[in-house]
Amino acid sequence: MILVDSNIILDVLTRDPSWLAWSEAALTDAANRDDLAINPIIYAEIAAGFTTMGDLDRCLAADAFRRLALPYEAGFVAGRAFVEYRRRGGVRTSPLPDFYIGAHAAVSGLSLLTRDARRYAGYFSRVQLISPA
Repeated sequence: MILVDSNIILDVLTRDPSWLAWSEAALTDAANRDDLAINPIIYAEIAAGFTTMGDLDRCLAADAFRRLALPYEAGFVAGRAFVEYRRRGGVRTSPLPDFYIGAHAAVSGLSLLTRDARRYAGYFSRVQLISPA
């Protein structure tokens, strides 16, 4: 199963001029290889562009994206990654959504489709990333 980062979905929805072609092709390729999934954090990041939950749910159709719960173990792993982030000089004061997304992929054995590979690779080395070269 492939967890799809919000940046990929947003590239397609907003027809991002810089990333649309890559994200659309990567999403299609991923869907042809395996099931696609999102979690509540990814859902929330995409929700900002919608006025109703119904509109969002139609866009993120359940037959296109499986909805996965965020495991508690991922919360722990995200917290530990955040500690490492702070140790490396990170300035944010609360865990970032990307730590939860990366931890979810790590503890659940999911691949992660993202165009933000550097952020994930530095903290979740076991996660197979699908990203631009």
